[in-house]
Amino acid sequence: MRFRTMTQIILALPAMLCATVAAAQIAPEGLEIIGAPTDGAMGFQPAATGLAADLQWLDGLLLVIISVISLFVLALLVWVLVRFNKRANPVPATFTHNQRLEVTWTVVPVAILFFIGAFSLPVLFDQQEIPEGDVTIKATGYQWYWGYEYPDHEIVFDSFMLRRDELEELGYSQDEYRLATDTAMVVPTGQTIVVQVTAADVIHSWTIPAFGVKQDGIPGRLAELWFEVDEGMEGIYFGQCSELCGLDHAFMPITVMAVTQEEYDAWLDRAIDEYAGKPRDITVAAAE
Repeated sequence: MRFRTMTQIILALPAMLCATVAAAQIAPEGLEIIGAPTDGAMGFQPAATGLAADLQWLDGLLLVIISVISLFVLALLVWVLVRFNKRANPVPATFTHNQRLEVTWTVVPVAILFFIGAFSLPVLFDQQEIPEGDVTIKATGYQWYWGYEYPDHEIVFDSFMLRRDELEELGYSQDEYRLATDTAMVVPTGQTIVVQVTAADVIHSWTIPAFGVKQDGIPGRLAELWFEVDEGMEGIYFGQCSELCGLDHAFMPITVMAVTQEEYDAWLDRAIDEYAGKPRDITVAAAE
């Protein structure tokens, strides 16, 4: 069982009780866990968004570039050791510089940096240029849990880490300890999601590795990130606060459930009823 200070327990108890009851009623069921860390793995989690796919492709490109550079430098070192050691070259050279070589080792790195920039800047701009969202969600970091608000529907709830003895009750296994939460942020696939990130006390950071997003939440400021989960990638995705924020920083996970639009609409109706939110607009086709 995770450690919590007595003050935190007292302050958070009402919200925890409400959130636990609500989770059993409105959380989508039967979702596959897709975005989760794997013991011993060295690669990325499956890319669930275009942003994550671009980041992983860029990482692969950079790995190739730095591998070639490292092998080239290693080859130069070996060549120098063999060609210019004291036994092979007893009389050292007396030249002081080589203009052609100096120009080469200046121009080539600059060209490599321009090449990298040509591919990395579009990825960066794609992340930072926030499009108009189909769904807007506000995520607020607290010591040590996340609060979520769907402003279009006036839905507000908090999300706390599940203790070991609570995991099976909500359909998780012990492998999801320190990853799963009692309530989750629910989003539809194939839609543009804009997340407004802030914090209420100290700096926190909201991140989902499988989405390729990470944004610091700073008290008094409102930052934004966006993503669009690919259709067919419905499932559960985990993240954790990625900014050291105090005693229980390691016990501040993030859970996102990506569902189809139909499942999202059904969840939204239940959440509006559960959290006394604002009913969504439902367009009814005119009778012919």
